[in-house]
Amino acid sequence: MVNEAPHFFIFAPEIMLKTDTKPLTPLPSQDAKQVALRYILEAWEEAVYDGLDPDAIATAAIFAALSDMIAVYGEEPVATMCARLPERIRHGEFTVMKTKQ
Repeated sequence: MVNEAPHFFIFAPEIMLKTDTKPLTPLPSQDAKQVALRYILEAWEEAVYDGLDPDAIATAAIFAALSDMIAVYGEEPVATMCARLPERIRHGEFTVMKTKQ
């Protein structure tokens, strides 16, 4: 039996991509989140550069995140987490730049 690199699958509606990359060495939790965010933001910028509408990218990103979380944690825990989002949004947890009103 040949030792192959693990394959990772990225799921999206109607699309399944297979990559042959090896997983990174695990990072401390906060570092891993920063690296993951950098990957997402770079992909986002590339998609905008290629002409995709940011609203379409956002919708796809939210779908991908929620469907992955549901696959891992189940529907009810993810629904509970989502129920807390309005308060977290209002408290600026996801605000990168404050806007003047």
